[in-house]
Amino acid sequence: MPNINPFVLFFASIFTSNILLSNFLGMCSFISISKSLKSSNGLGMAVTMVMTIATVLNWIVEKYIIVSFNIEYLRYIVYIVVIASVVQILEMVIDRVSPNLYISLGIFLPLITVNCAILGVVLFMQLRNYSLIQSVFFGLGSGIGWWLAIVLLAAIRIKVDKAPVPAPLKGVGITLITIGIMAMAFIGFAGMINVQ
Repeated sequence: MPNINPFVLFFASIFTSNILLSNFLGMCSFISISKSLKSSNGLGMAVTMVMTIATVLNWIVEKYIIVSFNIEYLRYIVYIVVIASVVQILEMVIDRVSPNLYISLGIFLPLITVNCAILGVVLFMQLRNYSLIQSVFFGLGSGIGWWLAIVLLAAIRIKVDKAPVPAPLKGVGITLITIGIMAMAFIGFAGMINVQ
């Protein structure tokens, strides 16, 4: 277990080690949903909740079921089943609480199950052998980082749609350039916290 302060891990996973802008995991829904600020905010909240809950549940499953029963070869399947279960429950809750958000998220809500950012966070947690507290802060920080990135991209895309962009760069081109600049800006936070 690495000796990393959970708060440092939390802030690093939001800014300098942002799962989306450092590892580029979860880009498909990130690019498609970020056209609307409301949908981006809703999906960001959903991903944050799923990422946090799935990381904690998978840590518990890893320590008390997978390792205890010596079934490491089923690890990825079990992780995906846990993530799918969390997404299914969240989907039912969002459908009941906010039907408009449920409709605006459309196919991307059930596709959170296969969002590689969520599985990536769970695998990083397992590979780095984080403790339960570290896993909670890492999952929550990664989710907030993903949420922050998608909301920022949505806000930027709203402004860029009104700007005079050269014809060859309109659409996906300017979006990818924007994501690259955002990634450089987030990595610019590196070195602000001195880890001893």
